[in-house]
Amino acid sequence: MNVWDQFKLKYATFDRSAKLITVLLGTTILGWILSFLYAPAYHQLALSYGYTFEDLTNRSFVELLLKPWSWITYGFLHDGILHFIGNAFGIFIAGRYILNIFKGRQFLTLFFLGVFAGAISFALATNLLPSFFKGTSLIGASAGVFALIFFACTYFPESEYRLIIVNIKLKYFAYFFLAINIVGAALGVNAGGNLAHLAGAAVGYYAATRMKSGIDILEGFAKIGDYIANLFKSSPKQPKSQRKAKMKTVYKGKTTTRKTTSAKSTDQVKIDAILDKISSSGYESLSKAEKDYLFKAGKE
Repeated sequence: MNVWDQFKLKYATFDRSAKLITVLLGTTILGWILSFLYAPAYHQLALSYGYTFEDLTNRSFVELLLKPWSWITYGFLHDGILHFIGNAFGIFIAGRYILNIFKGRQFLTLFFLGVFAGAISFALATNLLPSFFKGTSLIGASAGVFALIFFACTYFPESEYRLIIVNIKLKYFAYFFLAINIVGAALGVNAGGNLAHLAGAAVGYYAATRMKSGIDILEGFAKIGDYIANLFKSSPKQPKSQRKAKMKTVYKGKTTTRKTTSAKSTDQVKIDAILDKISSSGYESLSKAEKDYLFKAGKE
């Protein structure tokens, strides 16, 4: 087995947060190489004005619309190793809480929504208030990371994270990050970047509050992503014998469906009760059996 096969085997064992970090590391390194070899091409992947980093005198919203891919690709680039490490750490911490309950596709959907919200906020701010938001380019996954962090902090506010020697509730991390970015934006320190962070945070907060109300907005966006992905897939035709076999078992499937629906309904009641307990007392208040139950339910 060569190195690439070993990597693929190892990658398959990662959860969604680790896979996302790995992909971001790969695209970040490729971005650095591309910027060294041919900077204009790298510039086209960033959410930026002009055709080169030196050509940034005029800013137009239409110009950003002509590079629709950059509204997502900017989130897979980083300007330095510390920039990447900070975002990777945020993804890792958020994943510890979110992926215990929610599906990996919801985790990724939330990340992409945060990245896209950051792009929208940057585009609007730099065009509507150009004298204040003077930034001309945006790169980094921070908006998506803030969506993940604020979702975790809002959905599990009483849960704690051990920071060196003290345990701190997640809601206090949210207050801290919120204050830092509001002050930074107000003072004009990386104003466009801080605004993008706040946009991502708003997405995470809204998604968590709706989820607490029983409305999963992430699943709807995830289905849109599935539909787009399926447009590029070709489904092989099934043999006639298989199609006939499926038609013959339709009637039996009705009874099975009723039983399955009933079982799912019972499971959902149990899950809701556990989630209510987390909301009121924090994730650490759960018993090992309850944590295991949520973990298994999140993988289904």
